[in-house]
Amino acid sequence: MRPGTRFSEGLVMAKPIQVRLVRSPIGRPEKQRRILQALGLTRLNKTVTLYGTPTIVGAIRKVVHMVEVSES
Repeated sequence: MRPGTRFSEGLVMAKPIQVRLVRSPIGRPEKQRRILQALGLTRLNKTVTLYGTPTIVGAIRKVVHMVEVSES
């Protein structure tokens, strides 16, 4: 397991964040469209709740111009 995800050592899970797709992936590079699919954002205005792990945060940074992010 990665650091920050184990309870046994007193570490806390990443906080949940809400991500909403606000710009269309049409005409965007294939890599950005695959990132959106991996995040579960398949339709415009769809909102998903994800844990803010470094992997998820990195993926969001790649498509930050197409999504809105807020803490849950």
